[in-house]
Amino acid sequence: MSFATVPNGWLRILVIGLAGTLFVSSSLADTSWPAEEVGATTAGFSEQGIAALDAAMRQIVENQDVAGMVWLLAKDGEVATYETAGLASVDNQTAMTKDSLFRIYSMTKPVTGVALMMLHEQGLWEFDDPISKYVPELANLKVMESYDDAGEVELVTPGREPTMRELLNHSAGFGYGLAGDDPVNTAFRDSGVLASDDLDMLIAKVAEIPLLFAPGEQWSYSVAVDIQGYIVQRISGLKFGEFLDQRIFQPLGMSDTRFYVQDKDRARFAEVHNWDAERGRLVQRPHRTDRPSYLDPERLESGGGGLVSSTHDYARFLQMLVNEGELDGARILTPESVRIMRTNSLRDELLLRGSDTRPGQAGQGFGVDFAVIFDPDAANSPQGPGTYYWSGAAGTWFWIDPSKDMFLLGMIQAQGPRRPDAVNMRNVARDIIYGSLPD
Repeated sequence: MSFATVPNGWLRILVIGLAGTLFVSSSLADTSWPAEEVGATTAGFSEQGIAALDAAMRQIVENQDVAGMVWLLAKDGEVATYETAGLASVDNQTAMTKDSLFRIYSMTKPVTGVALMMLHEQGLWEFDDPISKYVPELANLKVMESYDDAGEVELVTPGREPTMRELLNHSAGFGYGLAGDDPVNTAFRDSGVLASDDLDMLIAKVAEIPLLFAPGEQWSYSVAVDIQGYIVQRISGLKFGEFLDQRIFQPLGMSDTRFYVQDKDRARFAEVHNWDAERGRLVQRPHRTDRPSYLDPERLESGGGGLVSSTHDYARFLQMLVNEGELDGARILTPESVRIMRTNSLRDELLLRGSDTRPGQAGQGFGVDFAVIFDPDAANSPQGPGTYYWSGAAGTWFWIDPSKDMFLLGMIQAQGPRRPDAVNMRNVARDIIYGSLPD
């Protein structure tokens, strides 16, 4: 590690020798973006369109589709709108603010993917390597060939091991336990994979569960990104959270993003709500007791769904991707790595979310921890080709359209039942935004 000091001595540029990555110290660089809106027309939209977007989002909150929301739309690095509405807690009547903190759940996954791609740039792994090269515990996994009503499972040896590429696009064959009544997903739930104390325990549990299908044969949302986090930890020699903090969060000025909520930030932590049909209103959901609290700094550093973040922080992460790997002097990835991440790597017949019994989403595939719209017409979307996106279990969502250097970020905290006739806020926002662009 070496330091270079500019003549006036006030700015130091930290050089990470292992990665060959330059970044300006976040304590000295200006990381205030996206603090202010520049307005619709300056950002490249119509005034009427952005006014309609803001009104639609506020109406969604007023209708109690969600308790509160923060939304941010940026194009060419300019913020068209950055607004809030509603409550972070209906019990305490706490307002949702730009400083609110959110469980981003699976929006952790793209962060993990960026971390792994940083190590790829160092030549520390390759896409066609077997996963077991970095996680020996996952060598010799069996595949569930079939099972009967009694739960008896027939296991077979796959023709080959799953690869890193398949780990990155959810075609390696792993289960998850979030859904499915098959023996594999049931075993994920029964063994408490996602409730593991740490990543070592998680890997030990996954190693005891067979694959759902032969590597590369299907797309199935999986525990793959938690395995990726373990690989980052193992290759780098740093605890996963330390790697993210040192190599991504500090350089980008993401000071609110971590795997737990600090004591001083508890009042900023938004609560999760759902619709209560009996009472005809939104109610606050109780905190989970089957896993460590978000206030526990020792909770599992889940690469698949563990981070807490703010709108400001995640917007900076997204703008770094829009800029193909750089923001405010901090280069996190090369443009080539970002393009790899947002490129579909599934075979044509493996459409997103497809299976033997359920057709996939036409025109959509998967890259490195992002879904990718490679054919907008087939996907029935106004978005440009190559648009990539993902979301979280509590409703947070984003998309990036690289053809227009544009992204939308929506931050909410909602799980469980929804109000009858609640609108699809993601489609509402998307359609207004694309209708607000010049012809």
